[in-house]
Amino acid sequence: MVEVNLWSGLRKFTDGAEIVEVEGKTVGQVLDALIATHPGLGPVIEAGISVAVDGEVITGGRQTPVGEDSEVFLMQQIKGG
Repeated sequence: MVEVNLWSGLRKFTDGAEIVEVEGKTVGQVLDALIATHPGLGPVIEAGISVAVDGEVITGGRQTPVGEDSEVFLMQQIKGG
C-alpha cells in the first residue's frame, strides 16, 4: 500500500483523513485507486493537481514509478508563468 498525503481541502472527500492508503505502482495507478476509493476526489484530480513523490514534483506523467515506501503528496496544481 502507498500512503498518499492530502492537502486540507481534499480531506472532506476522505472523511477527514489526512493520509490515505491505496495500491499502485505508478502515479497513474495511485490516482485511479484514489478515485475508486474516494469518488469525490475524481473531479479535483481530473481538473488538475500536482503530485510529489519522494520530494520531487512529478513531470514525467502517470507512468512515473511509485514504491510502497515512497512519500506521495497531492498538491494544488503548480503553474508557471
